[in-house]
Amino acid sequence: MKMEEILRKKGHDVVTITESQSVLDAAKLLVDHNIGGLVVTEGDHPTGILTERDILRLTAQSPGELGSIQVGAVMTRELITASPEDRVADMMAVMTQNKIRHLPVMEEGRLTGIISIGDLVNACRAVAEEENVHMRQYIQGAG
Repeated sequence: MKMEEILRKKGHDVVTITESQSVLDAAKLLVDHNIGGLVVTEGDHPTGILTERDILRLTAQSPGELGSIQVGAVMTRELITASPEDRVADMMAVMTQNKIRHLPVMEEGRLTGIISIGDLVNACRAVAEEENVHMRQYIQGAG
C-alpha cells in the first residue's frame, strides 16, 4: 500500500499556520481541528512543522507565554516528508526511526496532504482485516 491510497480515503486537506503566528493560535487550531500537528508555511512553501509535543515542551519551559511566542521560534525546521508513491511500511520505519508522528506528503514541491502515525496504523489494520477475511473464506471453502 502506498501513501496516495491513504490520502485518497483520508483527503488532501492540511491545516497550516505561518511562522509569525503565535503558539497560542497554533494550539487553538490543533484543538479546533482535533489534530496533532500543523505544517508551517510561508506562502505555498512548507518551512517546518509544529506539533502538540512542541507546544507541551514550550508550556513546560515558559508557562503563560504561548500568546507572545511565535511559531517560528519553536517549530521543527528539519521537515521530514513523504511522497504519494512511498510505501506505508517504509514510512512507518521512517516515523519510528525519527520518533515523529506526522509526515507531510509532498508532490513536485507542493504540499498534497499529511499522514499521521494513526493513519498508517489504521491502513495496516484494514489490510490485515481484509487478509483475515480472505484466509477464513479460503479455509472454509477448502474444507
